[in-house]
Amino acid sequence: MKNLLPFITTLKKTFLLALLSSTALHAEKPNILLILSDDQSWTDYSYMGHPQIQTPSLDKLAAESLTFTRGYVTAPLCRPSLASIYTGLYTHQHGITGNDLNNDKGGKVSRQTPAGAALHQKLYDQFYQQKGITSELAKAGYISCQTGKWWESDPKLAGFDYTMTHGDPSRRARHGDEGLKISREGISAIHTFLDKAKDTKKPFFIWHAPYLPHFPHNPPKELFEKYNALVESPHVARYYAMVEWFDQTCGELLGELEKRGLSDNTVVIYVTDNGWIQSSKHSRFEPLSKQDVHEGGIRTPITIKWPGKITPLMDKSTPVSSIDIAPTILKVAGVKVPESMTGTDLRDLAALKERNTVYGADHSHDIAGVDTRTKNLESRYIIRGDYKLIIHNQANFPPPRKYGKIDNPEGKPELYNLTKDPHEKVNLAEKHADKVKELNKALDAWWNGDAK
Repeated sequence: MKNLLPFITTLKKTFLLALLSSTALHAEKPNILLILSDDQSWTDYSYMGHPQIQTPSLDKLAAESLTFTRGYVTAPLCRPSLASIYTGLYTHQHGITGNDLNNDKGGKVSRQTPAGAALHQKLYDQFYQQKGITSELAKAGYISCQTGKWWESDPKLAGFDYTMTHGDPSRRARHGDEGLKISREGISAIHTFLDKAKDTKKPFFIWHAPYLPHFPHNPPKELFEKYNALVESPHVARYYAMVEWFDQTCGELLGELEKRGLSDNTVVIYVTDNGWIQSSKHSRFEPLSKQDVHEGGIRTPITIKWPGKITPLMDKSTPVSSIDIAPTILKVAGVKVPESMTGTDLRDLAALKERNTVYGADHSHDIAGVDTRTKNLESRYIIRGDYKLIIHNQANFPPPRKYGKIDNPEGKPELYNLTKDPHEKVNLAEKHADKVKELNKALDAWWNGDAK
C-alpha cells in the first residue's frame, strides 16, 4: 500500500491540475450576447439623433461600447441578412437570398406540403454545409441559446444547445415560431438558460433576435398614447412605441446580466437585421427602406461592448459590415476563424479604416429556386469612404413594390456622397462618371452579379 501512495498522490495532483486548468480555460473566455433588432431604421435611436423616439437602454449600451454609426447589413431583408450574420458570408455565397422559396416556374413553395417541405429541406441542407458562429464556438467549449428569429429549420442543426424555435414545417414553422415570443412575452427562456449555463460552468453564447420592433405594431397602451400625442399619424406612433418597447426589453435583458454578476465578462454586440421607414398612411414601410439597398434599408449602428477590454468610442466615419460580426465573435472567443469568413475584427480599427469599403445586395423577397438562388438579384451596392454606388440588375428591374413608387424607373446607376447627403437626395452619377466607373470596377471584383 505504501508503494501506491506516491502514485495516488500524483494522480490526485494531476486530476486537480486538470480540473483547475479546465475551469481557468472557461473563466478566461467571455460570454457573448448578440442582440438583433428586427426592422428598424438607423435613425431611430436617441443617440443617433432622433427628435422623438426615446431609447435610454440602447443609448447607454452605445455609450459603453465601440459604436459604429455607419454599420451596414449585407441585405435589406431579414432572412438573408441573418444568414450572413451567422455564417460571415455574403448572400450570394450562402445562397439564402430571400425569405421564401419559389420553384423553377416562379410559384411559391409551401413548407406544409410533402414536396414543398422536401425542397425547403434541400435548401437547409445546403445552408448547413457552411460554418457558423455556434458550430465554431462549440469547439471552444461554449454552450449556446437561440431566441427569436430563426429561419433555417431546427436551430439545433446550427449547434445551438438550447432553443426556443422548433422549425418543424408540419407545425407551421417559418421564421422562428415559438422563438418569436421572446421579449414580447418576457425573457423567462433566457432566465432558464442562464441558470443552466451557470450549472455547466461553461462560457455561453446567446442569439437574441426578438420580433421587435417588427410588425405587428401592437405596443403597450401607455407607449402608444405617449407617441400618439407627439405625432399626427397613428401608424407612426405605433412604430415609435414599438421601438421604445424593444429598448425596454433590451434594458430588461442587460439588467438580468448585471443582476447575475455577468456584465463584466460578457461581450455584447448589437445590430439590426434590416431597415424600416414607417409610412404615415398605412401600417407598412415606405419605399427606399426594407427590401432596398438605400440607406433606409441597409444602414444600422453596430456596437460591441466588453468592459475593460474594449475602449468605448463613437466612430462616425468608418463603414463596417455585418459580415464582420462572425469573425469578431470567434476571435473574441479565441477560436480560429474559418477561411470562408472574410470579414474584419471590429476591434481592429486600423484594419477597418484601411479597408474603408463594404458591399451588399438586394434580391427579391422570394428565392428563385434551390439551385438557381441568385437569379432574383435586383441591386448591388458598394460604399467606399464617403461615396456609395448602387448598380441595378436590368434583368429584374423595375422590381415589384407593393407600396409606393420607383424613383428610378430606368434603373440607372446611383451615386451618393453620404457625408454630405446621408439620405440620398442627390444622384451624382452623371456628374461624376469617373467615380461611377471606379466604384463599379471594385463592385464587380467583389461580385459581378452572375446568377448561380
